[in-house]
Amino acid sequence: MVLKLFDDKRALATAAAEQAATAIRRAVMDHGKARIIAATGASQFEFLEALTSLPGIDWKQVEMFHLDEYIGLPASHPASFSKYLQERLIRKTGITHHHLLNGEENPAEVIRHTSRALQEAPVDVAFVGVGENGHLAFNDPPADFETEEEYLMVTLDEDCRRQQLGEGWFPTLDDVPRRAISMSVRQILKAKEIICIVPDARKAKAVKSCFEGAISPLAPASILRTHPNTTVYLDQHSAALLDPAVTRSAEQNRKYRN
Repeated sequence: MVLKLFDDKRALATAAAEQAATAIRRAVMDHGKARIIAATGASQFEFLEALTSLPGIDWKQVEMFHLDEYIGLPASHPASFSKYLQERLIRKTGITHHHLLNGEENPAEVIRHTSRALQEAPVDVAFVGVGENGHLAFNDPPADFETEEEYLMVTLDEDCRRQQLGEGWFPTLDDVPRRAISMSVRQILKAKEIICIVPDARKAKAVKSCFEGAISPLAPASILRTHPNTTVYLDQHSAALLDPAVTRSAEQNRKYRN
């Protein structure tokens, strides 16, 4: 795993988008299509804006999966991740081959048919974030590091639900759903390449726990450190609590490993 540190979220997003675009172009060139996993949430705004503006990506050859969705939430709701991806990725690029998780359908059936599609071929690149509680997708602590299931039905903890409230997706905590479909940790780790986008001061505690502490289900995103091809993009705010030696190394990675 490589940490890269940038001055602000715009610079972070631009660099992460360039790496993502390179991965997509390479996959299309090598085997005619690219299979990607897309993340959502406020932390991904600038990244997706940068990625969708880059030239030279044959989006018609991209097959997209996504990490998670609330159970029972209609796609018309402002907090729906399907709506988010339609507006911020699919319509902007013209992706036609996508597997959006339907929060209103039977979750077991949604998991069954989306998992079957995931099994057809490896994922070339996954875009992920880190939650304020350290979650990876909606795998809140303590996360299941063992299951080989592609997607799970999960219960969201209060810290996770408070993050969704704080980002402005819901008017009250009671409005935040308590259950969701989430891609499993093991499935995320099966991607050939992982690009983790983590800006903002509100993520600093989770960044320190996941990337300096023990690799543990109590810090779900810490598992990314076991993946052979993961790059984590931080800004000065999200990296604020890291040991100075770690931040110096991350700054050097930005300069010399782009």
